[in-house]
Amino acid sequence: MKPHFALALVSSVALATAAIAAPPATQAAREAALDASVSAADQQAWLKSMSSAPNHVGSPHNKANAEFILAQFKAWGWDAAIEQFDVLYPTPIATAVELVTPRRATLGGQEPPIEGDATSSAAGMLPPYVAFQGDGDVTADVVYVNYGLPADYLALARRGVDVKGKIALARYGGGWRGLKPKLAQEHGAVGCIIYSDPADDGYKQGDTYPRGGARPANAVQRGSVADMPTYPGDPLTPGYGAVPGAKRLARADAPTILKIPVLPMSYADATQILSSLGGPKAPATWIGALPLTYHLGGDGKTSVRLMVKSDWSLKPAYNVIARLKGAKYPDQWVVRGNHHDAWVFGAMDPLSGNVAMLSEAKALGALAKTGWRPARTIVYASWDAEEPMLLGSTEWVEHHTAELRAKAVIYINTDGNGRGFLSAEGSHSWQHLVSEVGRDVRDPQTGVPVLKRLQSGLLAEAYDGIGRTEPAQLAAAEKGGDLLMGPLGSGSDYSPFLQHLGIASLNIAYGGEDESGGVYHSIYDSYDHFTKFDDPRLAYGAALSKTVGRLVLRIADADTPPVRFGDFADTVARYLSEVRQLGDDRRAKDAKRRTLADDGAFKLATDPLAPVAPPAEEPATPYVELAVLENAVARLGASAKAYDAAYAAHGRTLAPATRVQLNTALRDIDQLLLDNRGLPGRPWYKNLVYAPGRFTGYGAKTLPGVREAIEERRFADADLYAERTAKALDAYAARLDAATAIIGR
Repeated sequence: MKPHFALALVSSVALATAAIAAPPATQAAREAALDASVSAADQQAWLKSMSSAPNHVGSPHNKANAEFILAQFKAWGWDAAIEQFDVLYPTPIATAVELVTPRRATLGGQEPPIEGDATSSAAGMLPPYVAFQGDGDVTADVVYVNYGLPADYLALARRGVDVKGKIALARYGGGWRGLKPKLAQEHGAVGCIIYSDPADDGYKQGDTYPRGGARPANAVQRGSVADMPTYPGDPLTPGYGAVPGAKRLARADAPTILKIPVLPMSYADATQILSSLGGPKAPATWIGALPLTYHLGGDGKTSVRLMVKSDWSLKPAYNVIARLKGAKYPDQWVVRGNHHDAWVFGAMDPLSGNVAMLSEAKALGALAKTGWRPARTIVYASWDAEEPMLLGSTEWVEHHTAELRAKAVIYINTDGNGRGFLSAEGSHSWQHLVSEVGRDVRDPQTGVPVLKRLQSGLLAEAYDGIGRTEPAQLAAAEKGGDLLMGPLGSGSDYSPFLQHLGIASLNIAYGGEDESGGVYHSIYDSYDHFTKFDDPRLAYGAALSKTVGRLVLRIADADTPPVRFGDFADTVARYLSEVRQLGDDRRAKDAKRRTLADDGAFKLATDPLAPVAPPAEEPATPYVELAVLENAVARLGASAKAYDAAYAAHGRTLAPATRVQLNTALRDIDQLLLDNRGLPGRPWYKNLVYAPGRFTGYGAKTLPGVREAIEERRFADADLYAERTAKALDAYAARLDAATAIIGR
C-alpha cells in the first residue's frame, strides 16, 4: 500500500465518521449518507495505483492489490480475510507466429508502447496469448472462417472449403471467443488464430488510440478459450473447490481445455496473412474493414507456423471476502462482488468496477461506525482469477455451496464500468427494485434520473433506426415505466451463483458512451486511456456506487426482500412466446428450403465461376409439445399476480412470526428453477430459465433446454425439457401460493 493512500484513508474515514454523528434513522437518510461518502476522487486515486502494473493471475501486483483491498476493508470496520484457491492457470513460456509462404515474415509479439500511455512500456507484461488452449507447434495452410461459428462452417462446406489439417483464422465477434477454436478443433483444424478486425472495434468505429479510443493496429485482445459453456472454474476440479487436498483431474482428461494451439493477433499482423490468401472470395457478410479482398484460402498458397508452449502450474487466486454481520437476520446474506485480476493492467476491465465497489464498502463501513447494523448480513467479495474462466468466484461458490444455498438471498455483480447509460441484467423478480433505484440516482452529465436518461436513449435510438431494441422495451420506455432487464448469460462472476446454485443475481453497469471496447483485454486498457476516453474523473464510477449501494442497503434492511414476481412471470411468458415463434419460423424456413431445392433455385442462382452448393437437407422441424409448458407459465402468472396483490395489501402489517415464515419461504425460491440433471451435455448448468448459449457463450439463452434443442434440431430434447421446465415453474408457482397463504394467515 502506498503512503499517500494511507493518509487519504485516514482523512476520508474521519470526515465520513464526523459527518454521521448518529445512526441514520431512515432509509432515505442512510442513502444520503452513502452519497455523501462516495468520492470519485477516491476512486481515481485507487484506480491509478491498482492499474499501475500488470495484474494477471499470479503476478506480484495482483497479489498486492488483493492485500490493499483487504487492508481497506479492515480499516473501514469490515470483518475481512483473503480466501485462497490454487487453480490451474496456464501462462506462456514461448509463443511464435510466422508467415511461411508465400513469403517469410515474423508476426506477433508484444504490443508497442504508445506515447502518452504511461504503463504501455511497463515491465512484467505477459505476451499476447489466450488461456487454456493446447500447446503445440504446427505449420499448415490457412483458412479464413469469418467468426468461426456453426453457420460459418456450413457456408465453407457449400463452397468446398475444409479446415481439416489446416489453421483456422477467425475474427473476434459474433460469439464467445472460446467457441472459435473449439469448433475449429471439432472440424479437424490443427491450430487457430483469432484476430481483431477494424470493422468491429478499430478504425471503422472511430479514431484509433491515442487520437481516439478505438483499437490501434497492433493491439491484441487476450482472453480465455476454455470451454466455459460446458462449465466455468478450475478445469481440474469441476463442481468442487480447488482447495488443498482436492481431487484433481489429469489435464488431458479436463473437457474444457482445448487440444490445439491458439493465439490472438492484431489486425496489423492479420493483414499480412489475409492479403496473401487465395481460394474463393469470401461471402459479402464476411468482409471486414481491412483494405484488401477477403479470400477463404485453403488452396495451399498461404501457410503459417503457430507455436505455443505454456507453464501449466497451479497459481494462487486471492479472493478478498468481507462481512458486515446482520443484526436481525444474520443467516440471510446479500452478496456483492467484482473481480480485481486483469489480462494486463485492467483499468476498465475490471478495476473501474472494483473501485466503485470500494466506495460502497467505505460508505457502509462509515455507517457501521455510527452504530448502524444491517438487518441482513452483507458480504462483499473482490474476486481473483475471473478473466481466465471465472476461477475465483466459481471455486468459492463450489466450496461454500451448502452455506450459500442456505443463506444467500441475492448476488449483485459489477465488472468494468464506463460513461453513459444504466445497464441492468438479471433475475426479473428484482426488476422493479432496480427501476426504483434508477429513478433515485442522478445521471452525472444531465442531472436527470438514470432511468429517465436510459428510456430517452432507447426511444431516440429507435427513432433514428439505431440498435435492436425490443418492442416491449420501447413500449415500457414510452410509458415511463420500469426498465425491462435483459437475461444473464455468462462472462462474469454471477454465473456460478445464478446458473449453478439458483441464487437470484443482478449485473449492473454504466456504459455506451465510453470507448473501452477498442482496448479490451490489451495493454492499452490503462489508466490513461480510461481517464481520457471512458470515464473522465470517474463520475460514472460514483454513479455506480450510488446505484449498487442503494440496492445493497434496500435489500439488506427490508422487512421482506423487495421482489415483484409478476415481472418474472411476464418475462417467462415472453420467453415462451419467443420459443413458440422460433418453431414457427424454423418450420417455414424448412419448407422454403425444400421448395427452392426442388425447383433447382439454388443451382440456378449460383455463379458457375464461383459455385456455391445448395444448403444441406436437414430434418424438418416438428411441432414441439409445448402445452405442458404453456400451462405452467399460465399458472405461474396467476400465482405471481396473487402474491403481489396480497403483499401490496398486507405486507407492511405482518406479524413478526408471520414475516419470518414468509421470508423463509421466499429466500430460496429461485433454487426451484434448477434441475440437478442440468442442461443437455453440460450438467453443471442447472438453471432452466437462464443459461449462456452453447454457441454464444456470453450471450444468454432463455428457457435454454427447449430453445437450444429446437435451434440444434434435437427435437426429443425439446419435448423432454419442456416437461422439465414446466415442472420447475410449477414448483415455483406452488411456493408462491404457499407464500400468499402465509400472508393470508
